[in-house]
Amino acid sequence: MSVSHAQLKAFHAVAVHGSFTRAAERLFLTQPAVSDQVRKLEERYGVLLFHRNKRSVRLTELGERLLAVTQRLFVIEAEAQELLQESSALQTGSLTLAVDAPVHVLPQIARFCQRHPGIRVKLETGNTDESLQRLFDYQADLALLGREVQDERLLTFTLRSDPIVAFVGRSHPWAGRASIELADLDDTPLVLREQGSVTRQMLEAEMARAGLRIRPAIEVEGREASLEAVAVGIGVGVVSAAELGADARVHALPILDCHWRMSETLVCLREQSTRRIVATFLDLVKEDLPTE
Repeated sequence: MSVSHAQLKAFHAVAVHGSFTRAAERLFLTQPAVSDQVRKLEERYGVLLFHRNKRSVRLTELGERLLAVTQRLFVIEAEAQELLQESSALQTGSLTLAVDAPVHVLPQIARFCQRHPGIRVKLETGNTDESLQRLFDYQADLALLGREVQDERLLTFTLRSDPIVAFVGRSHPWAGRASIELADLDDTPLVLREQGSVTRQMLEAEMARAGLRIRPAIEVEGREASLEAVAVGIGVGVVSAAELGADARVHALPILDCHWRMSETLVCLREQSTRRIVATFLDLVKEDLPTE
């Protein structure tokens, strides 16, 4: 007996979005209709794909294995659909980017949207590890990472490379200084990014190399939260020089003996690089890359 495409699609939507309600919204169906499709799939094969309770939906071990199959299935389906729609000149469709720092790719997105107004572009923010995982989970078409990666499954483009700098609030004693050294950060209250942040990993490596101590004042998730914590005086922050911006509430301090640089790398899965919508965005990005 053949597997119902509609039932697989309903299962996949629930598995990816973690909710029957959100799956129904994405599929433009009612929540009972989606639940019925998944129930019929389970009953047809006598299996359990989700652990259900009133507050959450969680995949079973078999459900996890089936999700890995449906991820590939619907990527191939999207490729087939795009191939058949090539003559429409990208008038419809969607492009999802998982990014660690949106600022580095916003100019390209702006041009892409101007050229292809019918394409819905979605940005999902997170640290480098989270963005890369979204790509491998087929939840994003492209990912922008805060470090270079070596993986044969990926096609990569380095967009830029910048030093990391410290920054303090305007009321901080260092606000009048022109620069600092790593030793200044020894046992100094620091506003640290979450585990998995490339900025944090670089800072920890540099401090360990110099035999210096890291003293967390607070741990926050995301650059925006880090900026707000520093601005109100909680501690000293560290960020890529290109991402600090021109916020008048903070003062940037180059770290003279810190040699790490933050590389912003755009990546996609090689297997998806020929999809028309992905290839079109990559061609646009290549317009801004320096020529050899």
